[in-house]
Amino acid sequence: MSASHGGDVHPRARAEGSRALVVGEALVDVVRRPDGTVDEHPGGSPANVALGLARLGRPVELVTWIGTDARGHAVRDHLESAGVRLSPGSDGAATTSVATATLDGTGAATYTFDLDWQVPAGRAPDDGGVVVVHTSTIGAVLEPGAPDVLRLLAEARVDATITYDPNIRPDLLGDADDARETVERLVLLADVVKVSDEDLVWLEPGTDPGDVVRRWASRGPGLVVLTRGGAGALAVTAGGVEVSVTAPSVEVADTVGAGDSFMSGLLDGLWSAGLLGASHRIALGGVGAEVLTPVLERCARIAAITVSRPGANPPRADEVDDVDEVDEGTPGAG
Repeated sequence: MSASHGGDVHPRARAEGSRALVVGEALVDVVRRPDGTVDEHPGGSPANVALGLARLGRPVELVTWIGTDARGHAVRDHLESAGVRLSPGSDGAATTSVATATLDGTGAATYTFDLDWQVPAGRAPDDGGVVVVHTSTIGAVLEPGAPDVLRLLAEARVDATITYDPNIRPDLLGDADDARETVERLVLLADVVKVSDEDLVWLEPGTDPGDVVRRWASRGPGLVVLTRGGAGALAVTAGGVEVSVTAPSVEVADTVGAGDSFMSGLLDGLWSAGLLGASHRIALGGVGAEVLTPVLERCARIAAITVSRPGANPPRADEVDDVDEVDEGTPGAG
């Protein structure tokens, strides 16, 4: 399993009354490497985002669906050791879901899945402390949990920022035309969208990814961010501001969890900038380059640290702020 960074919760997490809510799958990643070795570690895009937020010092609750089997205990221990709180009932699955990641010679992963997903029954209503709710496509389309996720997002939008990462997995989504309709519906519901260029190549082949995120930003979200691996990231706001940043250079161990850690950094940065919560929706759409640029640069640094070590292993805040953690080498992924 990938290394954990210990169980100390960042002081900022204790001091703040507000928190993040992440909704979606937590699972075990089975990683098959080109040399024939196989290892397992906790994963799942929403769980990785929750973990990354907790390591950056943010209070976060994860609504998920794992079992009480050995893999489920490993997932729970992994998340709780960083300070992630699992929503009550999240361990009601018969078995814990598995994603098998097969790495190529560059460290890039392709995935196959054995997933069981639903929102835990009887989850208590929000107490008003949630400033942001994050989800991804799998939780919002996979039955039987999808309708509950969509309802939760719609209800939360009254008070909270809604953030969304398409995180495309073709083996689960099937036809790109059908998936495109689902993704665009979620984009319109969201205030912040983070999407990778690889997602958009599959979702809208033949269309420039930059044009897609500009279109999305003009139709609802206040902020859309396109990650481009070693080429960095592009952010587009509803107000028409565009910001591009480059990616730090690192030796890549693998790209597992890179986009998720970037997403955690984006939420953390917007939180620090005072742009989360429904009352800040207009300010988010009107944010300027002077605020966005350092936020995105920090996100890129977070992703670069993650790809420099095996598995979905996002950094703590003190690692991110230590510029010596990122050495010269191969461009990092987003």
